Amino acid sequence: MSNQQATNDIDQLLPKNYDPKAAESKWYKYWMDRQFFKAERDPEKRPFTIVIPPPNVTGKLHLGHALDTTLQDIITRTKRMQGYSTLFLPGMDHAGIATQARVEATLREEGISRHELGREKFLEKVWEWKHIYAEHIREQWEKLGLALDYSRERFTMDEGLSRAVREVFVRLYEKGLIYRGNRIINWDPAARTALSDIEVIYKEVKGALHHMRYPLSDGTGYIEVATTRPETMLGDTAVAVHPEDERYKHLVGKTVILPIVGREIPIVADDYVDPEFGSGAVKITPAHDPNDFELGQRHNLPQIVVMDESGTMNENAAGYKGLDRFACRKQIIGDLTEQGVMFKIEEHIHQVGHSERSDAVVEPYLSTQWFVKMQPLADAALANAYSEESVKFVPERFKTNYLRWIENIRDWCISRQLWWGHRIPAWYCQDCGETIVSREDVGECPHCHSHKLEQDTDVLDTWFSSGLWPFSTLGWPEETEDMKYFYPTNVLVTGYDIIFFWVARMIFSGLEFTGKNPFETVLIHGIIRDSEGRKMSKSLGNGVDPMEVIEKYGADALRFTLATGNSPGNDQRFYWEKVESNRNFANKIWNASRFALMNMANFRYEDIDLSGNLSTPDKWILSRLQNTIKDVTRLMDLFEFGEAGRVLYNFIWDDLCDWYIEMAKIPLYGADDAAKKTTQSVLVTVLDQTLRLLHPFMPFMTEEIWHALPHEGESITIAKWPTANEQWIFPDAEAEMDLLVEVIRNVRNIRAEVNVPMSKKIELLIKPGDEATLARLKRGEEYLIRFCNPERLEISEQLQTPDKAMSAVVSGAELFLPLAGLIDLEQEVKRLEKELATLHSEVERIEKKLNNPGFMAKAPEKVVAEERAKMAGYMEKRDKVKARLSELKGE
Repeated sequence: MSNQQATNDIDQLLPKNYDPKAAESKWYKYWMDRQFFKAERDPEKRPFTIVIPPPNVTGKLHLGHALDTTLQDIITRTKRMQGYSTLFLPGMDHAGIATQARVEATLREEGISRHELGREKFLEKVWEWKHIYAEHIREQWEKLGLALDYSRERFTMDEGLSRAVREVFVRLYEKGLIYRGNRIINWDPAARTALSDIEVIYKEVKGALHHMRYPLSDGTGYIEVATTRPETMLGDTAVAVHPEDERYKHLVGKTVILPIVGREIPIVADDYVDPEFGSGAVKITPAHDPNDFELGQRHNLPQIVVMDESGTMNENAAGYKGLDRFACRKQIIGDLTEQGVMFKIEEHIHQVGHSERSDAVVEPYLSTQWFVKMQPLADAALANAYSEESVKFVPERFKTNYLRWIENIRDWCISRQLWWGHRIPAWYCQDCGETIVSREDVGECPHCHSHKLEQDTDVLDTWFSSGLWPFSTLGWPEETEDMKYFYPTNVLVTGYDIIFFWVARMIFSGLEFTGKNPFETVLIHGIIRDSEGRKMSKSLGNGVDPMEVIEKYGADALRFTLATGNSPGNDQRFYWEKVESNRNFANKIWNASRFALMNMANFRYEDIDLSGNLSTPDKWILSRLQNTIKDVTRLMDLFEFGEAGRVLYNFIWDDLCDWYIEMAKIPLYGADDAAKKTTQSVLVTVLDQTLRLLHPFMPFMTEEIWHALPHEGESITIAKWPTANEQWIFPDAEAEMDLLVEVIRNVRNIRAEVNVPMSKKIELLIKPGDEATLARLKRGEEYLIRFCNPERLEISEQLQTPDKAMSAVVSGAELFLPLAGLIDLEQEVKRLEKELATLHSEVERIEKKLNNPGFMAKAPEKVVAEERAKMAGYMEKRDKVKARLSELKGE
């Protein structure tokens, strides 16, 4: 076969340039057609389950989703290759408020409101939206290469999950843990719905503290109060002071006249009041402040609501009815100032709650809602958290955040004034007034047999259903075969921003309804920021579409960038340059694989034979591979994907591509067939094992190359994960090769310093410090000749040190390149003085560390020994550099 024909054949297998688009579409279809990702309940295998954090069907996925799912996919692919029966379960969340808001906005553009459509027609529109955007999300999952089992895909409002939601609601209601009550809740005036505490985002706002004088009704004076929200004074029903505050003891029990309204309200004493804040007297508005509500309950105060659900002042707001709450604030400030009631306004920076969904300022609002009594559930979760079965958080510091929330839990408002979501399974009898909560729809009142029943119009908080996700997706409340085999799940991957929203709720729900934690481990990652460290947002216009990155550089480059961007729990910055660098890394692997193919001829997988005479580079790369397998496997188990990626990157780029492949050219291009076959065997083995290690990070490219190389099996995605073979660990070969590499690098560096090209012959003299180093250098002579290109090479312990030469110190030897016609002597002295300063600095640094009692007390013996060995090496090199400087200076 001609060289041209061979090249053409290789181009058919691996074209000159890697085309991510072609590979990605081809291999994803290949995986799907062969159902490699369909989970099987195999009693011979251990199960491994990850349920995808369901994205909202409100739009397209962002970089945060790409990070989250890439990490899950890496874990799943690794576990599949390690022999587990893996389930990576896909699904989506209906996202009540967010989705309804998006659909309503779309309708408004058409001049239609949901009320004009009616509930049934509106919900049809939302389902249409859901189907469109669910397909978008699936396309993006495919682009990312996610190994999802679509045969088990779920949606939080599908029939099975809806049944689970009802079952949970009814069980909690029957247990007395769900109740309906009239309480202060967080109200979103824009979305016109209640919010739970954790759906409120607090922002620092520059406001004002308004000081007012409420006149005593007996005409003997006034009492001073201060507020940040003067518009709520229209609903005041008391003024409160601390019972031990000597300034006001004589006023407790008296009344004041509420300005503008003219209502007489009492002065009460309560421990809640902070006598150090403001005047020590506070206005009490039970219907518009959660703390005032509790105080009002203790003192039997009336609750007067002064605004409606849109934040507009109502009929209880005296002459301000119809005004927006903020317009009312402005007008009431003017009126009270004019009347002399408001006598001082001072700037006040404070935290103001905003809706996590609409960004509207949240209004504390007295409303009838459904609540979950959280303390019993939290108590069970706390007991579990301190047990041996507790969920493991990675990094562990986030468990503290979880516990803090659980320990300070409040009842959870679960009703939402929306149409899109799980409708509350409660019916109200119009004749006898009974409330019926049922698993099935109710047509007749069980108490009076009336058929005049109306179902509650509210829906449940989205987090109520997503809190059941790990087990509802597997068929609960039925004891399905999937539930028996795949539950509890193994790992949950999520951001630190939803530990309270979602993680905590899944844990207490899992414990309550299955008796088990829903997952063994929670892997927490940070958020992705832009290159300047700013949070990505629409307002800043700094968001990055993952599909745009894939279009430009391919999915593998994006995945590797995201997975290696930082350590668990920490934020990372997104740099286009890093994606490009990782695309170049992929090209490096591609080119190395093409080189291997060009030198395979008719070599087949079954021709691999490592029993022949292995060269030092052969032993070195095999040994380095075993250590890489150990390191990567250990780091993957610790979820240290950044470190695992770094180890792989260095092994592939440096050891395999830059050194082994270059050295392999000697036997591959030589006449010794036995040596050639051994090198081919080593090359195929190393590439095969390396591609398997890299596959979870870069699934598409590794599959493409793996199929082109001699291989065994249908797909790399179901190939066995590498395990280190102790027979292929050669410490002596590693030491020998490390020495050769150090010599070659130093010679190249000297050439570069004095601008001497590799093509120019040089004289290279090496003086080993001991017989072992001499033997290693002698065995590697052919590599030194090949890669240093010396006109004369002398390796001798008795070497006469030349008077004038470029020099370098390596482990156990000194290198000399005679200066004749090569360099400027003065420049060489400066170079050595610079090197001496560096070595001296390193010695001082380690000495300082070893003299630090704190370090010596805490550091493992192995680390201390390594530091001492480093210092000894630096000191040896320093002494040799000193000696060489003395020689050049003639001292």
